[in-house]
Amino acid sequence: MARITLIHALRHSPPPIEAAFAALWPGQTLMNLMDDSLSADLAREGKLTPGMTERFRTLGRYAAGTGSQAILFTCSAFGPCIEAVAADHAGMPVLKPNEAMIEEIIASGAKRVGLLATFPGTLTSMPPEFPAGIEVVPCLAEGALAALDAGDVAEHDRLAVEASRRLADCDAIALGQFSLAHVAPMVEQATGRPVFSTPGSAVRKLRRMLGG
Repeated sequence: MARITLIHALRHSPPPIEAAFAALWPGQTLMNLMDDSLSADLAREGKLTPGMTERFRTLGRYAAGTGSQAILFTCSAFGPCIEAVAADHAGMPVLKPNEAMIEEIIASGAKRVGLLATFPGTLTSMPPEFPAGIEVVPCLAEGALAALDAGDVAEHDRLAVEASRRLADCDAIALGQFSLAHVAPMVEQATGRPVFSTPGSAVRKLRRMLGG
C-alpha cells in the first residue's frame, strides 16, 4: 500500500482523482492538501510569483514530512512551482498533473492537440509542457468554472462540450482540469476525436513508478 499526497488549488479536484484511484489502483492511502486561495491569487495577479512558489514548497515539505512516498499535484496552472517542489524532493516521485497525460498523447502519435480548459491560467502554463513538434490549440470553456463553483454541474458540462466543438479539427483533445475528466465521453462524442484526461493517466503513472 502506498501513501500518496494529493495537492490541490481548486476545490473541485479531489473527487475525480479519488475516483481514478478507486477504479485503477484501489487501497492506497491518500492524503488531500488544499489551498484554493492559490488559484484565486493567480487569477488576480495574472502570473506566478516567488511567493506562490514558496507556498508550493511549503506544501511539499509538509507532504514529505507525513511519510508520503509520492506527491501528485492536480493544479495544472502552476508548472514552475511544481518543478521547484520536485527539485526539493529529488528522491520522491513528484508529478505535475499533466505530465502522464501528455506522455500518453505523445504515444498516440497526435501532432495537433486541442487543449480544453476552464481555468484561464492553464492555457498559459500548460502548452510549454508539450514537446516541440506538437501544436497545441488552446480553448477556454468560458463560464464553465463559474457554473461549477455555483454548483451547476450540468451547465459546466454543457459549456465544456460546446467549447470542445471548436477543437474538432485536432488529432486529439486534452482536458486541462481534473474537474473536466467526467466530460471526456461527451467531448469524444461531440468532436469525434480521441480525448485524454489527467486523473487516469496520473494514477497509471504513479502505479508504475511505485511498483503497484
